[in-house]
Amino acid sequence: MEVFVTVGLGLAAGSLALVAFGLDSLIEVFASLVVLWHLRSTRTTGRDRLALRLVAGAFAVLGVYLAINAIRSLLAQDVAESSPLGIAYLAVTALVMFTLARWKKSVGGKLGSEPFLAEASLTYLDGWLATGILTALVLNWALGWWWADPLAALVLAAIAVKEAAEVALAKEPELAAAP
Repeated sequence: MEVFVTVGLGLAAGSLALVAFGLDSLIEVFASLVVLWHLRSTRTTGRDRLALRLVAGAFAVLGVYLAINAIRSLLAQDVAESSPLGIAYLAVTALVMFTLARWKKSVGGKLGSEPFLAEASLTYLDGWLATGILTALVLNWALGWWWADPLAALVLAAIAVKEAAEVALAKEPELAAAP
């Protein structure tokens, strides 16, 4: 549902950041499915690496998408309209995402599951994405700063790529030690 709400609000306002948030929701669902797939098996040797790579790939796809479209929006000077509904929705969403991420991190730590912890990081990123987009929407609405929307998307693209690298390298020390 979140996908449809945020993409719809984003398309209505012409907000790249809101549309990106909706797409991030799809990636969040994907990462959750990867973690569930991972947890369903008792054999984790190859599955750990594959699950981590899949979650890292989700981060990378989001980062590349946001970077390309943010740069395009900045160069074209695409002006998003204000979205009071988007502002209200993202304020609630940010609170929910940070709470959910803390819960996932706790459960992942208790299970000793790297993929579950990586998915918790994706949920934290989702909370920061909501907060960044919320800030951009407020700046656009209150001050008319049209560039805040694509700039927020560009900053979050960098964060997503950084997270992709960290998740992809999470098992690297063990792999390097293997004969």
